[in-house]
Amino acid sequence: MGVLDAGIDSADHEATWLIGHTQNISFRQLRRVGIELLVDATLHVRCRHLKAGAPDSGAEGRCAAHGHTGPLPPRTRGADQPRKLGGDRFLVVEHHELTALELPFPPRSLPILEEESGGENPCSIAPCSTADHTRGSACCRDLQVEIVCPKTETTLEALVRSRQSPYLCKVSRESADSLEAEMISACGFLDDPGQNCTLHGRNRSDGRSAKPDLCSEWPDDGKGLHPGCIFYLPPVRARKRR
Repeated sequence: MGVLDAGIDSADHEATWLIGHTQNISFRQLRRVGIELLVDATLHVRCRHLKAGAPDSGAEGRCAAHGHTGPLPPRTRGADQPRKLGGDRFLVVEHHELTALELPFPPRSLPILEEESGGENPCSIAPCSTADHTRGSACCRDLQVEIVCPKTETTLEALVRSRQSPYLCKVSRESADSLEAEMISACGFLDDPGQNCTLHGRNRSDGRSAKPDLCSEWPDDGKGLHPGCIFYLPPVRARKRR
């Protein structure tokens, strides 16, 4: 979730960002190992080799890799993991612990994005989409994860690499101890329409932004932005404006 290299508050933002993506991930216990903050989690993405049978076969499923057939297992989802607790109460990471906090709006605050767009969040009207073709607020559903998986954990690595794309894809081994992958899992801090961040404009008691800082750090060169992102400026248009 993060590296604890800058005091007791280090990694709170990174951890809050990750535990927000509850759509396809069940988070359990946070734990500290050395200078790293880790979390046990279940990724609810089915195997890419699992195929549904013909419409007249009932709940029959088939493994395309080995040819096994049998009852189609139900999709897993895990227990509800509310991050919005009602009113100004939210579940965020504070001092390495999942904590319920009161996060009111500061007096006379107005989020910068709303101020610049006349009161409308530009992300709510952006035609961006994730790889599963879901439109809107794509950067709040698409994330990169690091999975602790030593080279000796061959079964775990095989399970990770066999998940259904694009919900878990682009798996690569970045070190002897971990894998990196991309996931689609919507953030639980989004409002009910799934367009706006409910932490936007709120502060913690010590003045830090409640919204994870990496949600507001845009890449200067446009890399990593989704197709149709309202903040992406094609190179030709950029040259014309200058």
